[in-house]
Amino acid sequence: MTTVKDMLATYPADLGGIDRDRLARCVEECIACAQACTACADACLSEGMVGQLTKCIRTDMDCADICEATAAVLSRHTGYDANVTRAILTACATACKACADECSTHADMHEHCRLCAEACRSCEQACNELVQALG
Repeated sequence: MTTVKDMLATYPADLGGIDRDRLARCVEECIACAQACTACADACLSEGMVGQLTKCIRTDMDCADICEATAAVLSRHTGYDANVTRAILTACATACKACADECSTHADMHEHCRLCAEACRSCEQACNELVQALG
Protein backbone atom coordinates (compact mmCIF):
# COMPACT_ATOMS: atom_id res chain seq x y z
CA MET A 1 0.00 0.00 0.00
CA THR A 2 1.10 3.55 -0.63
CA THR A 3 1.00 6.45 1.79
CA VAL A 4 -1.86 7.96 -0.21
CA LYS A 5 -3.90 4.76 0.12
CA ASP A 6 -2.95 4.44 3.79
CA MET A 7 -4.16 7.97 4.47
CA LEU A 8 -7.41 7.42 2.59
CA ALA A 9 -7.98 4.24 4.59
CA THR A 10 -7.71 6.20 7.84
CA TYR A 11 -10.34 8.78 6.87
CA PRO A 12 -13.06 8.29 9.50
CA ALA A 13 -16.08 9.22 7.37
CA ASP A 14 -17.54 8.11 4.06
CA LEU A 15 -15.91 9.57 0.95
CA GLY A 16 -19.25 10.21 -0.67
CA GLY A 17 -19.08 7.22 -2.97
CA ILE A 18 -15.73 8.14 -4.54
CA ASP A 19 -13.77 5.07 -5.58
CA ARG A 20 -10.78 5.07 -3.21
CA ASP A 21 -8.49 3.28 -5.66
CA ARG A 22 -9.17 5.78 -8.46
CA LEU A 23 -8.83 8.65 -6.03
CA ALA A 24 -5.51 7.33 -4.72
CA ARG A 25 -4.20 6.76 -8.24
CA CYS A 26 -5.14 10.29 -9.25
CA VAL A 27 -3.45 11.86 -6.20
CA GLU A 28 -0.33 9.77 -6.84
CA GLU A 29 -0.28 10.71 -10.54
CA CYS A 30 -0.68 14.40 -9.68
CA ILE A 31 2.23 14.25 -7.24
CA ALA A 32 4.42 12.35 -9.73
CA CYS A 33 3.53 14.75 -12.53
CA ALA A 34 4.29 17.80 -10.41
CA GLN A 35 7.72 16.36 -9.62
CA ALA A 36 8.41 15.48 -13.27
CA CYS A 37 7.35 18.94 -14.45
CA THR A 38 9.48 20.68 -11.82
CA ALA A 39 12.50 18.57 -12.74
CA CYS A 40 11.91 19.10 -16.46
CA ALA A 41 11.70 22.87 -16.06
CA ASP A 42 14.92 22.82 -14.09
CA ALA A 43 16.64 20.64 -16.69
CA CYS A 44 15.43 22.97 -19.45
CA LEU A 45 17.07 25.86 -17.60
CA SER A 46 20.37 23.96 -17.74
CA GLU A 47 20.22 23.33 -21.47
CA GLY A 48 22.44 25.39 -23.75
CA MET A 49 19.42 26.36 -25.84
CA VAL A 50 17.35 27.62 -22.91
CA GLY A 51 15.94 30.47 -25.00
CA GLN A 52 14.19 27.96 -27.23
CA LEU A 53 12.68 26.21 -24.21
CA THR A 54 10.92 29.14 -22.53
CA LYS A 55 7.43 27.93 -23.46
CA CYS A 56 8.31 24.46 -22.21
CA ILE A 57 9.59 25.87 -18.92
CA ARG A 58 6.47 27.98 -18.44
CA THR A 59 4.17 25.08 -19.29
CA ASP A 60 6.10 22.77 -16.93
CA MET A 61 5.81 25.26 -14.08
CA ASP A 62 2.10 25.87 -14.66
CA CYS A 63 1.40 22.15 -14.82
CA ALA A 64 3.41 21.45 -11.65
CA ASP A 65 1.49 24.11 -9.72
CA ILE A 66 -1.89 22.86 -10.94
CA CYS A 67 -1.01 19.24 -10.18
CA GLU A 68 0.10 20.16 -6.66
CA ALA A 69 -3.13 22.09 -6.06
CA THR A 70 -5.19 19.20 -7.45
CA ALA A 71 -3.47 16.67 -5.18
CA ALA A 72 -4.14 18.93 -2.20
CA VAL A 73 -7.84 19.40 -3.04
CA LEU A 74 -8.26 15.65 -3.64
CA SER A 75 -6.66 14.96 -0.26
CA ARG A 76 -9.32 16.94 1.62
CA HIS A 77 -12.71 15.34 2.12
CA THR A 78 -14.45 17.20 4.92
CA GLY A 79 -17.11 19.47 3.41
CA TYR A 80 -16.57 17.84 0.00
CA ASP A 81 -17.89 19.77 -3.00
CA ALA A 82 -18.17 17.65 -6.15
CA ASN A 83 -18.34 20.73 -8.40
CA VAL A 84 -14.99 22.02 -7.13
CA THR A 85 -13.47 18.57 -7.51
CA ARG A 86 -14.70 18.25 -11.09
CA ALA A 87 -13.45 21.74 -11.95
CA ILE A 88 -9.94 21.20 -10.61
CA LEU A 89 -9.69 17.75 -12.19
CA THR A 90 -10.71 19.21 -15.54
CA ALA A 91 -8.20 22.05 -15.17
CA CYS A 92 -5.48 19.59 -14.23
CA ALA A 93 -6.22 17.36 -17.22
CA THR A 94 -6.10 20.43 -19.48
CA ALA A 95 -2.77 21.60 -18.04
CA CYS A 96 -1.32 18.10 -18.32
CA LYS A 97 -2.37 17.81 -21.96
CA ALA A 98 -0.84 21.20 -22.79
CA CYS A 99 2.39 20.32 -21.02
CA ALA A 100 2.60 16.86 -22.60
CA ASP A 101 2.02 18.37 -26.04
CA GLU A 102 4.74 21.00 -25.48
CA CYS A 103 7.26 18.57 -23.99
CA SER A 104 6.63 16.14 -26.84
CA THR A 105 7.93 18.72 -29.30
CA HIS A 106 11.32 18.56 -27.52
CA ALA A 107 11.31 14.86 -26.63
CA ASP A 108 13.63 13.82 -29.48
CA MET A 109 16.35 16.15 -28.22
CA HIS A 110 15.75 16.08 -24.45
CA GLU A 111 15.06 12.91 -22.49
CA HIS A 112 13.69 14.95 -19.58
CA CYS A 113 10.99 16.30 -21.89
CA ARG A 114 10.08 12.80 -23.05
CA LEU A 115 9.75 11.56 -19.48
CA CYS A 116 7.77 14.62 -18.47
CA ALA A 117 5.37 14.16 -21.38
CA GLU A 118 4.76 10.57 -20.26
CA ALA A 119 4.03 11.67 -16.68
CA CYS A 120 1.68 14.37 -17.93
CA ARG A 121 -0.25 11.97 -20.15
CA SER A 122 -0.60 9.51 -17.28
CA CYS A 123 -1.87 12.24 -14.96
CA GLU A 124 -4.26 13.56 -17.61
CA GLN A 125 -5.71 10.07 -17.96
CA ALA A 126 -6.09 9.61 -14.19
CA CYS A 127 -7.85 12.98 -13.86
CA ASN A 128 -10.21 12.22 -16.73
CA GLU A 129 -11.02 8.79 -15.31
CA LEU A 130 -11.80 10.24 -11.89
CA VAL A 131 -14.05 12.92 -13.44
CA GLN A 132 -15.95 10.18 -15.28
CA ALA A 133 -16.25 8.13 -12.09
CA LEU A 134 -17.71 11.13 -10.26
CA GLY A 135 -20.52 11.28 -12.81
